[in-house]
Amino acid sequence: MTTVDPVSPPVDQTPPPPMRLRELVFGAACAAAVRAAVRLGVADALDDTPMTVEDLAAAVKAQPRTLRRLLRALSSQGVFTERPDGTFAHTAMSRQLREDDPHSLRYIALWCTEPWTWDVWPKLDEAVRSGRNVFEDVYEKEFFPYLNEDAPESAYVFNRAMTTSSQQSARDVADLLDLQGATSVADIGGGQGHVLASLLERHPTLSGTLLDLPGVVGNADPRLRDGGALASRVRVVAGDCREDIPVQADVYIIKNILEWDDESTRRALANVRAAARPGARVVVIENLVDDTPSMKFTTAMDLLLLLNVGGAKHTRQSMVDRLTEAGLLIGEIRPVNAYLHAFECTVPA
Repeated sequence: MTTVDPVSPPVDQTPPPPMRLRELVFGAACAAAVRAAVRLGVADALDDTPMTVEDLAAAVKAQPRTLRRLLRALSSQGVFTERPDGTFAHTAMSRQLREDDPHSLRYIALWCTEPWTWDVWPKLDEAVRSGRNVFEDVYEKEFFPYLNEDAPESAYVFNRAMTTSSQQSARDVADLLDLQGATSVADIGGGQGHVLASLLERHPTLSGTLLDLPGVVGNADPRLRDGGALASRVRVVAGDCREDIPVQADVYIIKNILEWDDESTRRALANVRAAARPGARVVVIENLVDDTPSMKFTTAMDLLLLLNVGGAKHTRQSMVDRLTEAGLLIGEIRPVNAYLHAFECTVPA
């Protein structure tokens, strides 16, 4: 007679509330550990072959004992792993801290832990009480002038982080949008134009316009600049979409820029409505704070926006409200990827 061992019930791996709360209040240590690993270049030094901490320390010019402590803290979070023989190896997360990884989050990790963030996070209660940013109280300047005039290294990290984010989502946007029948597309506040470039490569008969601030479009994707592969089909316009949008197109793309104060968001949408012909499509792409799979990320970014510029990420309903107030007709709302949604709108006759 064959006996069958009883199946053991699954073990609940969720930490008890007191331990989970302790982990949360030490969250700054985790963020600082990721930043330290990036700045030391640990992920870049560690390739496919596991390494001893002594060899890693020599490669990144650190002390072995303290580097082991850093790696132990990160390994407990799934960033790197310590093997039974004491060597360390990559995990899926630690690989994304490498400069050369196609899905690299290196500059996003640095951006979210830049020196100014440590000065403003402790003042979150003041921002919640007042409903406005505290950055100007700390630095006596608005956020972007401070970056560009006083913190060039941080500005560089910001630009690289935004480029990374745009490049990684551009292909997803191009996969999502059906542009059959359209002859022109405008990327409003489109940064360096990665989304626009992806759309033009996908649709050879399409022409495009990139509009953003002068200092941004001056560093546009090389494919869009003079001599670039797509330059003959592109117009690059320097401007502020909150002031004016001197562009007519069949399709307008607005991605991750409607995060300012409410008045700036209203002005930008009103300018799109004023520029667009009846029947034009307006596709608004945003992170949502009520998007369950990415809420831990988007709600954190929402609080950081409050601190630095007084802005906010949207809920699905708040985005619908803004678009409706602007007089746009909302159609389908679709996920672009795990953390972005597209709101398909048209300009009424």
